[in-house]
Amino acid sequence: MEVVIVPDARAGGELIAEAMAELLRRKPDALLGVATGSTPLPVYEALAAKVRAGAVDTSRARIAQLDEYVGLPAEHPESYRSVLRREVLEPLGIGMDAFMGPDGTAADVQAACEAYDRALAGAGGVDLQLLGIGTDGHIGFNEPCSSLASRTRIKTLTEQTRVDNARFFDGDIAQVPHHVITQGIGTILEARHLVLLATGEGKADAVAATVEGPVAAVCPASALQLHPHATVVVDEPAASKLKLADYFRHTYANKPDWQGI
Repeated sequence: MEVVIVPDARAGGELIAEAMAELLRRKPDALLGVATGSTPLPVYEALAAKVRAGAVDTSRARIAQLDEYVGLPAEHPESYRSVLRREVLEPLGIGMDAFMGPDGTAADVQAACEAYDRALAGAGGVDLQLLGIGTDGHIGFNEPCSSLASRTRIKTLTEQTRVDNARFFDGDIAQVPHHVITQGIGTILEARHLVLLATGEGKADAVAATVEGPVAAVCPASALQLHPHATVVVDEPAASKLKLADYFRHTYANKPDWQGI
């Protein structure tokens, strides 16, 4: 995989946004896989700025969701569908008719998971999937020891995750769902380009395990080592545990400008 070390989160957001913009210039109807959380916000902000400046046209772009709460109505302000509408679709001028996501309110959740996998394949597959990473190396809601071949499925949230997410529900953990639908690692690996963004010293151990450790289910993000086009973008604090950091800096500084990420 390619590792790009940037000065800060803003620089990382700009780099990834330009990669998305270049993809859309080549393929205007590209399917972009997006993640929620605070880490990817600089990417969405930078891409929206390009749209406002007329540097990229997103009118035909499509958006695919990585994960969703189970049992939370789509119109709930903290459903990931609602969050992505606010943070991605509306700023980019993309309508909900170009949005794909699993049905977290389905009576048969397993069938909904299988239907979403089929829908992604039917749409031609994800062209670029943006990922964050947890301090334990999880991607999506694929917690440590998730199968590296897993498909979209239902997962039970850990108590710590529910405690962490309670801040989005007025501090009331009782409002936080116990279950989520998440793309599996096997599903994620089918995207043509995987881009993982990690910022902050708290992610340094997970980044090192992902990039330089063995491929192992205990660090789900390490599965990116198996992908033919995976890019890990990290700021200096998140890169602080990388043994090969100087090598990564050298190779990126000397790659052809036309190659992108």
